Amino acid sequence: MRDAVVVEAVRTPIGKGKPNGALAHVHPVELLAHTLRTLVERSGVDPELIDDVIGGTVDQVGEQAMNTTRYAVLSAGFPESVPATTVDRQCGSSQQAVHFAAQGVLSGAYDLVVACGVESMSRVPMWSNVPPGADPFGPGVAERYPEGLVPQGISAELIAAKWSIGREQMDAFAVSSHRKAAAAWEAGLFDAEVAPLEGVTRDECVRPDSSTEVLAGLRPAYHDPGFAERFPQIEWNVTAGNASPINDGASAVLITSSETAARLGLRPLARLHSFAVTGSDPLLMLTGVIPATEKVLRRASLTLDDIDLFEVNEAFSSVVLAWQQETGAALDRVNVHGGAIALGHPLGASGTRLTTTLVHAMRQRGARYALQTMCEAGGLANAMVLERV
Repeated sequence: MRDAVVVEAVRTPIGKGKPNGALAHVHPVELLAHTLRTLVERSGVDPELIDDVIGGTVDQVGEQAMNTTRYAVLSAGFPESVPATTVDRQCGSSQQAVHFAAQGVLSGAYDLVVACGVESMSRVPMWSNVPPGADPFGPGVAERYPEGLVPQGISAELIAAKWSIGREQMDAFAVSSHRKAAAAWEAGLFDAEVAPLEGVTRDECVRPDSSTEVLAGLRPAYHDPGFAERFPQIEWNVTAGNASPINDGASAVLITSSETAARLGLRPLARLHSFAVTGSDPLLMLTGVIPATEKVLRRASLTLDDIDLFEVNEAFSSVVLAWQQETGAALDRVNVHGGAIALGHPLGASGTRLTTTLVHAMRQRGARYALQTMCEAGGLANAMVLERV
């Protein structure tokens, strides 16, 4: 039976998604093209052998419209014969690209495929694909949820309230993320995965001197009188400090079978073992990581105790902490090199960024099994289990 393995994984440094961010001057196509070029350079593969390139991008408009992945392939210098497509599963877009790529290898449809993602939030701001006054949901959804859906920040507050997660706990988790990321940089643990770009060598949002005292001074990010009246249980503890920032970045992983890897002289980093996707309450929206974790472990015939490392996307502290309460996972195995609160969350790039960090951490720490899961807008989540080869 065929398997699917990751043989190379790279990412850009992650910049602030603001006009003065370190990567704001770089067109999103060029961000992604940089990771594609680096991927083939580090692996040594002939890009002509690549069967497909599957990329994730969330705001597919403006400079990220028109199948961004295809133009990144061309800009990277790949042969014109190499196809590409761009998918959208919100924050999990490029993790979904990994699922599709691996499933293609497992089925025999692909021998060598790239999963990748990009988002330039400085140049294409979040929600810029929804013009003012436009309704992206339609009348059927409005009828099903007559009181209306809510933004992600309100969902994060509702999660904090439902799981009794207080401000101190969320801030402490955020500080831990920054300290782990800073320690990983100082130890050189990101060197194998990061592809410096135009003089930018490090993630721009990591704050080694972050503290709970500093974060305690930040104001609530999403307070709204209307939502306060509708949801009196909210305590308004989500801030810019305990949530992920907006960012620019790109990432890419090269996936093949063990047989093809041996034939091409490629070294597998990890086997893509099992996959799951799930839907959840679109009002809470971000809790799908809980059933997705249960579902992928069941499919893998593993238990939580079998997992050595976890990557749970840090969209908000409350999401990871609620997931931890429900699963019982040990936090010292979660996001061991820091997460999106510190490193950043360039939406479409985050899925393969997590995979990139995870496969390198597995080798560095001798982990046998690892699990990656991401919450996504609309009440969705992806999860997958990776295994050391």
